[in-house]
Amino acid sequence: MPICTQILKEELDSAFTKNSEVDLLTILKNNSILFYKLHLRKHGIQPIFAEVPFDNELRCDFCWLNDNSDGPEWVLVEIEKPNLKIFTQKGTPTSEANHAIEQVKSWRRHFEKNPDSKKRIFGAVAKFRYILVMGSREDWQKEQTSSWRSDFNKESNIEIRSSQIFYDALKLYTEHEEEFWSFIEHKVARPSTQLKSFWRESSYISQWRNII
Repeated sequence: MPICTQILKEELDSAFTKNSEVDLLTILKNNSILFYKLHLRKHGIQPIFAEVPFDNELRCDFCWLNDNSDGPEWVLVEIEKPNLKIFTQKGTPTSEANHAIEQVKSWRRHFEKNPDSKKRIFGAVAKFRYILVMGSREDWQKEQTSSWRSDFNKESNIEIRSSQIFYDALKLYTEHEEEFWSFIEHKVARPSTQLKSFWRESSYISQWRNII
């Protein structure tokens, strides 16, 4: 079914106006084209999975596999409120921003302490790529926040991106729809209950389960 970009933009506008994480997550689950800028590979992408639990308390909003030649890279994504306030007037990260960062760090700690869970959940993992999407581009472009993110990126393996990245993807889709064929093939995110059957049926993952 063709994507109506005008309706999709209106849905995004509504989620951003309401600053609703719930609404944004619903839109993303149904429109994988919006992840275009977060994918390093634009063609031949693997399906996206939503709300994948790691234990009773931890889960990521979305994940997907990069079936690289040097081993499976799993991309784990956390989505926060589109207009989440990043910094206080004193120049320190807000409690909401710190909570979001800590949430992603807790994933890394979990897999370091529980290496067996990587195989149980994902089949085989050579490495993880962590992405946190929060806040507006305007906030991130301020001198104070830009400087903080530069220092943060030097010390952390978490990529922080602004929520405007979804508008960027929609704009690119309207201009170059033909580049999104792989995303259209996997238009809707799959539920986490299908993740195990996905990698069990993957010859690529089967090969790497015998190596790592």
